[in-house]
Amino acid sequence: MNIDRFVMAFAGAMVLLSLALAQVHSVYWLWFTAFVGVNVLQSAFTGFCPLATILKKTGMKPGQAFK
Repeated sequence: MNIDRFVMAFAGAMVLLSLALAQVHSVYWLWFTAFVGVNVLQSAFTGFCPLATILKKTGMKPGQAFK
């Protein structure tokens, strides 16, 4: 798995997790969903993703989106 796929899978998992937590715990978990969405949107325009930077330092092979 490369960095691009891991970042997208992680973002999707965080969105689903926060939606589930909003259903069973508190509606305020939707703020976390919004945070993840904003981060994905800004990385689409800037090419900067904090998770991708961390994964690159750990030695995971890069994909095409985050270099």
